[in-house]
Amino acid sequence: MQLSKFGVALARLPGGIGRRLIASCLLVGLLACGQVVHADSPDDLFLSARNAYNTRNLNALTSASQALHAQRYILAPYTDYWRFLLDLNQADKASIQAFLEQYRDAPFADRLRGEWLKVLARRQDWSTFFEEYPKLQRDDMAVSCYAADGGIQQGQESAVREGKALWMTGNELPANCGAVFERLQTGGVLREEDIWARTRLLLQGSKMTVAKTVLQRLPNIDKNNLKLLDKAYQNPQQVLEKRQISFKTRLGKELNLYALERLSRSQPALALDLWEKLHTNFDVADRDYFWGRFALHAARKHDPAALTYFQRAGSAVLDKDQQEWKARAAMRAGDWKALQLTIAAMPESQQEEQVWQYWKARALKEQKQIVAANLILVKLSKENTYYGLLAEEEMGDVITATPAPYKANAEEMRAVLDNAGIQRALALRRLEMRTESRDEWRYASRDFDDKQLIATAEIAFREGWYDVAISTADRTKLLHDFALRYPAPYRDIMQGYAADNSLDEAWIYGLIRQESRFVSWAKSVVGASGLMQVMPETAKWIAKRMGMGDYKPAMINQLDTNLKFGTHYLRYTMDRMDQQPLMATAAYNAGPGRPKRWASDKPLEGAVYAETIPFSETRDYVKKVLGNSMYYSQQLGTKPQSLKQRLGVVPGVGEPINPEQD
Repeated sequence: MQLSKFGVALARLPGGIGRRLIASCLLVGLLACGQVVHADSPDDLFLSARNAYNTRNLNALTSASQALHAQRYILAPYTDYWRFLLDLNQADKASIQAFLEQYRDAPFADRLRGEWLKVLARRQDWSTFFEEYPKLQRDDMAVSCYAADGGIQQGQESAVREGKALWMTGNELPANCGAVFERLQTGGVLREEDIWARTRLLLQGSKMTVAKTVLQRLPNIDKNNLKLLDKAYQNPQQVLEKRQISFKTRLGKELNLYALERLSRSQPALALDLWEKLHTNFDVADRDYFWGRFALHAARKHDPAALTYFQRAGSAVLDKDQQEWKARAAMRAGDWKALQLTIAAMPESQQEEQVWQYWKARALKEQKQIVAANLILVKLSKENTYYGLLAEEEMGDVITATPAPYKANAEEMRAVLDNAGIQRALALRRLEMRTESRDEWRYASRDFDDKQLIATAEIAFREGWYDVAISTADRTKLLHDFALRYPAPYRDIMQGYAADNSLDEAWIYGLIRQESRFVSWAKSVVGASGLMQVMPETAKWIAKRMGMGDYKPAMINQLDTNLKFGTHYLRYTMDRMDQQPLMATAAYNAGPGRPKRWASDKPLEGAVYAETIPFSETRDYVKKVLGNSMYYSQQLGTKPQSLKQRLGVVPGVGEPINPEQD
């Protein structure tokens, strides 16, 4: 680009002033016409640099980067990162490695390494690839597939196993993964049975497009065969009743099995009726597979016969989801021996999860094996979690106050603020680059000890960055500050609304912590807004119910309105759920029409009810909200209640139960 006479004059200014002005002018494309427009601040220049990156304007980005580095701006490294991304194919190895080494403690360096690894793989530069690959910290399936493919080409036996493991998923994979699978299939490692096994996983999740792609790896599969998948998906009842798909081929049997499972989700009685007519078309292994899938859906519907269906699954290998729902069916039926045996059949890693440690202890205790149960409960009670609280209560202990908090001192906080990653995080937050700011914060604090984490959380809290304060304080192991884990901002407003609606303040705070972690601008994927995540239509209904004729949709994001509406709706769910906090919490998340349908025909222990909620999101939600409430009660000094009291006993409804699926 030729400089104008004005630009040449600028370039001659002393001390680099001219070069910085030129950089600013280049950034907005005005130098050629002799106009100088320079950024109001380094922040503005940085945001302009980001815009240059987004529009792939490498020249403008380079100029801005130079100007920001000259000012020693804390976020200047991001401009280098963006420049590398725009020109990665041309960048030389030495400059990239120097950047990665210089910023090895920054998340953007790890993201750059991931993208560079993809370039190296496409170049077949396996020497450099495998030099850098062990340093990658984030998960990237595309890079994993490249690593397996490159490893196989390098003769690494472990890469063959890794490639085979990548294959066995019910999810869609990046396009480059096809190369490693092709290599495995050509080498006889990926066999037809493996293709059918993955097809089943994909059909279970109704991933029809991916299933069609996978099936094309089989011989004698053409487009007409693939159209049958759409038939089984769109109208399984018609496919089965009219026998539209032949049982003579492996594909035909798999699609009929899929149609039966699909029907089992919505019309189990009809599925069973059709199974009785069709089951002779399947071998023993396929029959066991059907019963395992049918039992899963029956357990989710709280069918009392679910355990019987699981028994009919015979030698079928149950996946993680099936094992969990078999356990839930057992606890729902009060069959403690079956629950113990089901947990014992889980993989060891699954058994070690807190949920199954607690229920194993409960199963042992109910069978009078008190010593064995207490060995588990004592260990679990040391955890500051929902199951830790339940374990403590199960041993008959009085809920004690939380341990004396560790409070960070000024020196510890100054040391944290000296960390470049923390400085970048705070600067990015100021510019409302929320994802990047959180990434920097997590990355900078990933190896901090308890004292450092508490100091870091305290800084976030003082910044009003409550969600980050919570997530940081949550990571401590031995020293804790529960005021940071369970902050109670806006209490002057909250207490009034809690009193107006006769609600437990600790419960409201426990719910907000789970809903939004006090991020007032939070918006869910379905459109819920604000601290208490109120849906737009619900907000309109509440406004009408409260006689607010001047209500406008934007008001739901206002702190006062959001708390007013949220507490009003929580009171409404409490009244609809017969004053049952557990069911009211579930209703707040899943809607007031569902929780009563999840009840049994007889009274049900609240912990069992919570554990057997069919929606995974709601199941997790109620446990966290009520667990949070316990800690908030201690923090706020409200009326003490045990967790079991909060969970209560869900009364029986004496009517058929037909809950929705996950």
